[in-house]
Amino acid sequence: MPFLPPGILFTLSIIARLTLLAGTILVPVHFLQSLFRISLPTYANILAVVFGVPLLVAANIFRLSLVERMDAVSRGAVRVPRVKGGWPGSFDLLLHLKKNFDSGYPGEAFLDIINQHGPIFNIRVLWINQLFTVQPEHIKAILATDFNSFEKGKRFHVIMESVLGTGVFNSDGEMWKFHRSMTRPFFSREKITHFDIFDRHADEAVALMKERMRAGYAIDFQDVMSRFTLDSATEFLFNKCVHSLSSGLPYPSPSPLSLSSSPSSPSFTPSTDADADTFARAFNEAQRATAQRARIGLTWPLWEMGRDATRGPMRVVNAYLEPILREGIERQRRAEVEGGVDKPGDEGEETLLDQLVRQTTDITVLKDEILNIMIAGRDTTASTLTFATYALAMYPNIMAKLRAEVMEKVGPTRRPTYDDVREMKYLRAFINETLRLFPSVPFNVRDSVNATTFPPTSANDKPVYIPARTSIAYSVFLMHRRTDLWGPDALEFDPDRFLDERLHKYLTPNPFIFLPFNAGPRICLGQQFAYNETSFMLIKLLQSFDAVTLDEASQPSDSRIPSSWSTVPGRQAIERFFPKIHLTMYAHKGLWVKMREVNN
Repeated sequence: MPFLPPGILFTLSIIARLTLLAGTILVPVHFLQSLFRISLPTYANILAVVFGVPLLVAANIFRLSLVERMDAVSRGAVRVPRVKGGWPGSFDLLLHLKKNFDSGYPGEAFLDIINQHGPIFNIRVLWINQLFTVQPEHIKAILATDFNSFEKGKRFHVIMESVLGTGVFNSDGEMWKFHRSMTRPFFSREKITHFDIFDRHADEAVALMKERMRAGYAIDFQDVMSRFTLDSATEFLFNKCVHSLSSGLPYPSPSPLSLSSSPSSPSFTPSTDADADTFARAFNEAQRATAQRARIGLTWPLWEMGRDATRGPMRVVNAYLEPILREGIERQRRAEVEGGVDKPGDEGEETLLDQLVRQTTDITVLKDEILNIMIAGRDTTASTLTFATYALAMYPNIMAKLRAEVMEKVGPTRRPTYDDVREMKYLRAFINETLRLFPSVPFNVRDSVNATTFPPTSANDKPVYIPARTSIAYSVFLMHRRTDLWGPDALEFDPDRFLDERLHKYLTPNPFIFLPFNAGPRICLGQQFAYNETSFMLIKLLQSFDAVTLDEASQPSDSRIPSSWSTVPGRQAIERFFPKIHLTMYAHKGLWVKMREVNN
């Protein structure tokens, strides 16, 4: 069958459903005509369908609502409060949320709703339940205590399948267990504490930053970190670094030397070239396309009527990856024929690919798993490093304190070790505070498998009823900023909250208020790897630079802070960069900074 764009397939599926509904109406109409030997004119049949289909849909919606109401009563539970829009199907709410997502501060549109309805509510857009919660007890149930009642779900899988396939982040049930079991052994302490890869790429990144700033230009720090983490991830996963750092850093837009493409602002033309830089840009574009689908929701195929937005980029990604995967498979086959142990990559370090090919030679399974881990290992750490450096620029006193710890524990030039990182308590607190206010994955979603309940949040409350096959979004971004959970200074950036009495007052008795890496059976496998990579890079930066300043003149004009933000309460009024979200949170059009180099 020839390839059809998602929009065409979606339209055909809608037509098929409407045809089925029309048939459901016309069959009994024709039966009654035959029974009573009457003949209705054609227009009467058309009117029966035109009015009958909406009535049939409305009757089904009412039936489901009644069933859910009765089930909630039988469980002694209350239903989630519904946010009512002014338009039919609450379509105005969808437009309001989309506008905020495109041009507002993350989660801003939800704050008034939370203040009015509480920490869980139902936005029923187009008569489809979409629950949203920022309550730690609810998120704990989703991720841990009632884990089997929730899954990533079919809707998420369909959106991500063209990029993530059936890898560990896009699968449920036995398929998820299979991918998780394949990957887990690789994230051993021996692997995540091996700093040679970090060292090579961190040195290259720091050298490029020094060169550019010595020439008098600001750098897009987000771009540098995206390249650093991509190079580190590709070498770590399959010993084939894409060398995205070596392709050159972008110049600020006011400069005539400004480059038109970077991970912060991709400019991608589909191609089948398999060179490393093209791979990196295609990889960015594929993720951007899936993020756009997630933002739009169920109707995303209508925005891809002419083409699948991921098809071109993924053709390039596959062209780069497949020879590497086939090489790994062939190396394993040779080892089996020779009766020995397969030899890892050229530099002698066993990679994830080397481990995976001992379990399967299915190239699709291998590609899916490699891409899933690469997205997790690259984007989340780049995001954390970007926001950490933003904090260094915003809070010079914190940078001075952090740099003093680096000088005390490591010194100005020595390469940090795992033991160094483990002993640096303020550095860990600084990273945790970055992840609290700017979590890499600020919003997430699950689908309920069967009807269930969330636990009551106080002795006087009732359980909250969750219907079957319902989408539940949750936000650690908003939960991490709740003053009732973190104290009156929750919106302030203060690493000491993870070291002083506030730790024992707020976090220790309720650990589910801090979830930068998720929790439960699906907790991030690479959590310690991410901490180590982030710590290593920050130490290298603080050994090389003793001051960071935001260079807003280099920031593209369409990514500067709107003046209207200055009157909004909370952090939004003091931010000096524009945070946006695709699969992860990022700085819109980059984070342009200058740094003062240390003369060691």
